[in-house]
Amino acid sequence: MTTSEASGPRRPPTLEAVAARAGVSRATVSRVVNGGPGVRDAVRERVRRAVDELGYVPNSAARSLVTRRTGAVAVVIGEPETRVFSDPFFGRQLRGISRELSAADTQLLLLFVQHRDDYARIGRYLAAGHVDGALMFSLHGGDPLPAMAERCRLPTVYGGRPDWPGADRAPRPLFVDTDNRDGARQAVRHLLDRGRRRIAVITGPLDQTSALDRLDGYRDALGVADPDPRLIADGGFTAEGGERAMARLLAAAPDLDAVFVCSDLMASGALRTLRAQGRRVPGDVAVVGYDDLEPAAWADPPLTTVRQDVEEMGRLMARLLLRWLGAGPEAGEELAPVVTAARLVVRESS
Repeated sequence: MTTSEASGPRRPPTLEAVAARAGVSRATVSRVVNGGPGVRDAVRERVRRAVDELGYVPNSAARSLVTRRTGAVAVVIGEPETRVFSDPFFGRQLRGISRELSAADTQLLLLFVQHRDDYARIGRYLAAGHVDGALMFSLHGGDPLPAMAERCRLPTVYGGRPDWPGADRAPRPLFVDTDNRDGARQAVRHLLDRGRRRIAVITGPLDQTSALDRLDGYRDALGVADPDPRLIADGGFTAEGGERAMARLLAAAPDLDAVFVCSDLMASGALRTLRAQGRRVPGDVAVVGYDDLEPAAWADPPLTTVRQDVEEMGRLMARLLLRWLGAGPEAGEELAPVVTAARLVVRESS
């Protein structure tokens, strides 16, 4: 047995060891490690070199006491996990969020709303100081999550235009969204330009602002406040919902010649129903989707759709929150909601 083996496992280096190696005080090392002010650049570099040479890893609990930060952000999705993991929209948005938080050395904690009882659990977690801030998206009307974040004064950025009571009061909530209304207008005007006149719409749940805005854009493009109700069906933002909604539309309005489907996932279901009922796309029925995610590329025929950069929207949400927390490169600037542009991508289905 060697001397090192007999002495037991090697103990991790301490703050004091780093201070001795760098020739500074323990307090100076603590300020450098925790990003504090008042340390000359040359001294800061000496401390960092000592940290690297010794392989020192800061104690997260101790650092939290000093900085009053946990180094973690909660991502709260107002949907059950089965919905989140079956819809590529959420995967893209989470990828953008994760990449931005990782670059800022911030942990991501993922929370779902599986049942009504989960709201109380999430509220307790957010109020307990486990995270520095939250990103919330896919919220529904009457959702208690924004009020919970406000009560515990937790910095929060939302995905999607907020419309809960009080959201228009100053200071207004920070959010990131795409111009859903304009995207829908582009989709329906494209169908009108192609000579389609009986244009149906498959919406998402109308307790979500994205679905409401896309339905309003459909109305704008048609130039009517109250379209034929037989041409409107809710597909719930799922493939199965799109399949069922398309069947309802064909039964109620068999003469329809086009459909604007408010997500590519629902459009994949609508295409299945059209194929099963012998309707040619786009010969008999033209189809336009929304999102420009994987289902658009997989569709047969390839799906004309409205592109929104979902991954970039996730990055923008995380970036806004990091700036709010003072962790981003533009800390201290005035923050404002972000609305990105939507763009029609024309393919064979229309």
